Amino acid sequence: MPEERLRLLYELGCEFTARQDFEELVPTVMRRCRLALSAEGAALLLLDRSGEWLTFPYASQSDPEVARRLASLRLPANVGIAGLTLRERRSLRIDDVASHPNLYRGIEDVTGLPIRSMLSVPLFTARGPLGVLQVVNALERTFDDADLQFLESLSASIAIALDNAWLYERLKESETAARAEVGLLRQELPRRTRFAEIIGESRALREVLALVESAALVRLNVLVRGETGTGKELVARALHRAGRRAEKPFVAVNCAALPEGLLESELFGHRRGAFTGALEDRQGVFEAAAGGTVFLDEIGDLPLLAQSKLLRVLKGHEIVRLGEQRSRAVDVSIVAATNTDLDAAVARGAFRRDLFYRVAGFSILLPPVRERESDVLLLASHFLAQAAAAHGKPCSGFGPDAVEKLLGHDWPGNVREIRNEMERVVALASTAQEKIGARDLSFGRDQAPRSAAVLDTLAESGFESPAPEAELRGARARFEAELIEKALQLDRGNVSAAARRLGISRVMLHKKVRRYGLARVGRGA
Repeated sequence: MPEERLRLLYELGCEFTARQDFEELVPTVMRRCRLALSAEGAALLLLDRSGEWLTFPYASQSDPEVARRLASLRLPANVGIAGLTLRERRSLRIDDVASHPNLYRGIEDVTGLPIRSMLSVPLFTARGPLGVLQVVNALERTFDDADLQFLESLSASIAIALDNAWLYERLKESETAARAEVGLLRQELPRRTRFAEIIGESRALREVLALVESAALVRLNVLVRGETGTGKELVARALHRAGRRAEKPFVAVNCAALPEGLLESELFGHRRGAFTGALEDRQGVFEAAAGGTVFLDEIGDLPLLAQSKLLRVLKGHEIVRLGEQRSRAVDVSIVAATNTDLDAAVARGAFRRDLFYRVAGFSILLPPVRERESDVLLLASHFLAQAAAAHGKPCSGFGPDAVEKLLGHDWPGNVREIRNEMERVVALASTAQEKIGARDLSFGRDQAPRSAAVLDTLAESGFESPAPEAELRGARARFEAELIEKALQLDRGNVSAAARRLGISRVMLHKKVRRYGLARVGRGA
């Protein structure tokens, strides 16, 4: 083979290896092939997906009009010289095309080009037949065996490149399909997961979730209202996951659980030396949640000074650490929650009106469990399964009497009460028990004290034990009131200190003080 053709084969082989864009590569190959063989035209005929038709996707002709006409031509794969080449899987050199018995004259009718001589080489790979490579001449010059050998050598590279291009296209299609599927999953996954922790199918709950979907689309701070135990933090997390900040942090703060002296440091951070114990600079919640969501639970318990600083965050999107003068920009979304009447708190001056309007840009009211009767069994079954798994006990469900009792209770403690009750039931259940019965359920009512120390204390106080359930509840209430009164006396009426002594939150202590009529004692020494 002449050195020039060997060099051309080498160059084309390198191009086939280096380039994957077959659409751009093959026309160049066809043109160089035609020029190397001094041919009138060169064409690549490819089988369609059915394997029954041949098309002319690539043709290089001295007359561009002929190439255009060939591009629109389809011929049966079993006719003509191309069909013979595929059937016999061998290369053909034809010096007098007009007299060949397999000539398909439809091509001449379309192109208007008389063909004198032709080279026809099959293209095969491990996947099977791909098509035919043909070179034609209308001139006096005919092809020789060296020309056929060159074309056969070239056809091997073209077949491999075609196969690689086919695999590459399938790979791209698979990648595109996978990306589309991943995109759909990314859209669908949040819908499935952001509400996964919120159990229930009642109409009241569906209306809440619809509000959550709407609130997540707007750039407003959200206030979640509801009784204790209704799941306000779960809704706050769902709002975060459904919104544009889902990939950023979610930081929750219980405003009632932190002592007033530490609350501002927790929210806004502090500088080293700002107060006793401030040994280093510290970020607050708003800086730690940069770009994400801050959940302020029990916001109604924020002291007025902290309310003023929170208002600055909402207005100017900036905070000032304790002990510093300069402000720091923050970018957070705020979801607040309360189980108290903030409107009443505003009316009596305990909560800033301007802060209330900033916080409650979008308000969501969570229904109590008594308004979600159809969700009670779903919630109870969910928490029962969780508790059973945690304790390793086979509590698989409820007996008929237990179901009736579950549905007959009004659940004043809401979802939290259901969860606590299921944990208590499983903890006390026999390891062999599989179904929970009505006698196992107490719904958070005071149980007969089992501790010897408690029994002794009650006896010293003049209470009998064991006693009827109503008497036991009264005994415990009196005993608890007595403990609270003593704690307040020891701490000179300081509610925060008394709450720490008793191991409960300040808000809870306030509630118990009001419940037992101890408000006068709790106002100070």
